Amino acid sequence: MEGLKISDQVYQSRLFIGTSSYPNFDVMLRAIEASGAEIVTVAIRRVKLRDTSGENLFNILRERGYTILPNTAGCYTAKDAVLTAELAREALETDLIKLEVIGDDETLFPDVEQLLPAAATLIKNGFTVLPYCNDDPITCKKLEDLGCAAVMPLGAPIGSGMGIRNPYNIQIIRDIISVPVIVDAGVGTASDVAVAMELGCDGVLLNTAVAKARQPVLMAEAMRKAIEAGRLAFLAGRIPRKLYATASSPLEGGIA
Repeated sequence: MEGLKISDQVYQSRLFIGTSSYPNFDVMLRAIEASGAEIVTVAIRRVKLRDTSGENLFNILRERGYTILPNTAGCYTAKDAVLTAELAREALETDLIKLEVIGDDETLFPDVEQLLPAAATLIKNGFTVLPYCNDDPITCKKLEDLGCAAVMPLGAPIGSGMGIRNPYNIQIIRDIISVPVIVDAGVGTASDVAVAMELGCDGVLLNTAVAKARQPVLMAEAMRKAIEAGRLAFLAGRIPRKLYATASSPLEGGIA
C-alpha cells in the first residue's frame, strides 16, 4: 500500500497507537511493536518530561525508532492546550502535536469553541497540528481551512469501544476534506478499524481497545491486519448493496 503523508513526512503504517492503561511497560512495548505503528502518542500532562531513569518513556520510544506524537490530553482551555504544546516542543524538539481540548470530564467530547482558536495559534507558531474533534463535517472543514495537517474525528466517545457510531458523517468528512482523516477514539475491536478504513479514512488512532484487551499484544496484531484489510478493501471498491439476490454464476447455457 502507498504510504500516509502527514505534512512532509511519509509513514508506511496507517495505525497510530497510544501508551496509557497497559498492564505494564513490557506489554505496552510488545503491543506497540505488534501493531506495526510508527507514530506513538503520549499525553504530555501525564508523564515526567525530565525523568532521567532508565525507563524514560520518550527515550525508549525513540531508541526503537518511533515517531512521538505528543498530545494535549487533560486540557480544557485553548490557553492550557497551547502552553502544553509549547512545553512538548521544548522538551521533545518536535513540532508535531495532537491537539485535544476537552469540554467535560464525563463525555470527554471536544470543546470546539476552544479547539479552533487553539489550532489557529499553534499553526501560527509553526506546529504541525492534528486536532481531535467531533465527527462534524463543518468543524473538520474549518480545521482544514486553518491549516491543520490532518483532522481526527471521533468514532465514538474516548474509551467507549462503541465503534463507528456515525459512518455517514465520517463519509461526508472524507468526501469534503483533502488532508488525511484519522478516526480517533471509540474503536473496540479489529472490525471497527476495518470499517473506518473501508469508509476511506486514511488511518486510525487507538489506545484503550488494545491496552485493555485480555491479550493486548494479540489485539495489537489484529488491529494491524484490520488496517491493511480495510485499506485494501477501500482501494478495491466494494460491490453495490442490493435488496435482492443476483446470481454469481450465469444461467445461460445451463442444462435444460
